[in-house]
Amino acid sequence: MGEFVRLETRDGIGTIRLERPPMNALNTQVQEELRAAATAATADSGVRAVIVYGGEKVFAAGADIKEMADMSYVDMAERAADLSSALGAIARIPKPVVAAITGYALGGGCELALACDWRVVAEDAKLGQPEIKLGIIPGAGGTQRLARLVGPARAKDLIMSGRMVDAQEALRIGLADRVAPAAEVYDTAVAMVRPYLNGPVQALRAAKLAVDGGLDMDLTSGLAWESQLFAALFATDDRREGMAAFVAKRKPDFTGR
Repeated sequence: MGEFVRLETRDGIGTIRLERPPMNALNTQVQEELRAAATAATADSGVRAVIVYGGEKVFAAGADIKEMADMSYVDMAERAADLSSALGAIARIPKPVVAAITGYALGGGCELALACDWRVVAEDAKLGQPEIKLGIIPGAGGTQRLARLVGPARAKDLIMSGRMVDAQEALRIGLADRVAPAAEVYDTAVAMVRPYLNGPVQALRAAKLAVDGGLDMDLTSGLAWESQLFAALFATDDRREGMAAFVAKRKPDFTGR
């Protein structure tokens, strides 16, 4: 698909693969190729789940600092929204999305992982938001998604110190969902998404929309949003099939419609 990012599809799983050696630094080109891959994965009905993967050695070690070093406020003010929305395109994929993390997920790389629904982390991986050490803060969702995931106090600790966490601490605080040997990270991510491949596509989409959208609402608004999504699923074939299968005590045959 792109020079540094491609979408590979196999058996219903779309793998968004980063390949910009040596550290998969997220320069402007990589960011836009991630956006394009996310758009393609969203549009392809044959893709039922997505894995974001940087390869066996590194997930992504952050933004391309050399590219940003000479930028002014005006330069970055024009670019910052595009940076955030490029990773936001990953978050908006209406399908289950797992980050398979080896090596380092730092700065923009950690923000890319945060845009996914779950994170499988190698036993020797390191994660963090070290931007403070450059005199800046995370600018592609780190301050917002990290706080929603691990809580504001832990997020402030990681962001304000710039320290890295290992896999076990990431698991303990909720930044990681599974820890696996580095050689097994991708296969573990595949195992995580496999249960969704033959699931009710519209219901899975609605579940993700309900949770993610509700986080930005007060409880009353979130409940109303949930009710609307819940009711809308009664227009789907999969809802009819799921309930008919339950009554008949058989396995449902979902079609994604």
